[in-house]
Amino acid sequence: MANLTTLAVSTRAKAGKGAARATRREGLVPAVIYGGKEEPSIIALDPRVIMKELHRGGWSSRVYNLAAEGAEPVAALIRDVQLHPVSDAPIHVDFQRVTAGTKIHVEVSIAFVGEEKSPGIKRGGVLNVVRHYMDVQADPANIPEHFTADLSGLEIHDNVRWTDLKGTEGVVLTGGQNTDVVIASIAAPTVDAEMEAEAAAKAAAAAEAAAKPGAKKK
Repeated sequence: MANLTTLAVSTRAKAGKGAARATRREGLVPAVIYGGKEEPSIIALDPRVIMKELHRGGWSSRVYNLAAEGAEPVAALIRDVQLHPVSDAPIHVDFQRVTAGTKIHVEVSIAFVGEEKSPGIKRGGVLNVVRHYMDVQADPANIPEHFTADLSGLEIHDNVRWTDLKGTEGVVLTGGQNTDVVIASIAAPTVDAEMEAEAAAKAAAAAEAAAKPGAKKK
């Protein structure tokens, strides 16, 4: 299974709000594993483990190996993390079982490389990122850690599209997304744009003044 990261978990005998509160009093986060045509499994895990994964990034497309003592490991994706409204500490996690050969919907991040080599950026152009993630369908065994957008050959006004990304083999865009969708572009320098606008305003003002009756011709 691709991108397999093992998380130590413990099983819980009871479900419900009371049992969840008891789990939190023990310093653990209640969680559930659903899907895969099996009954949901009630588990708990260390909140520090969850926070580490959230800060690590890319967790929504990472397959986890949930290992509980005395039980068979379960491959799963994190589907939702509920956070405390004040402390932002995790209070519940939903995992979805995954099995090889079954297409699943995941959100994969985009990594941008080659920015320091881009001719357009060297000339003052600005990288304008339109999409940081793409929604795709993929086999759990072939979920990419990320897609790669190479900026090294881009000039000002050039675009990066879905078809330019690397690492998209074996995945399919979801929701009828167009493969021509723009991921990022190199915009003209802001200073240049401001100078052009200022010059245009001055030219317009001069033309207006010259058109007034009695204006002196130079």
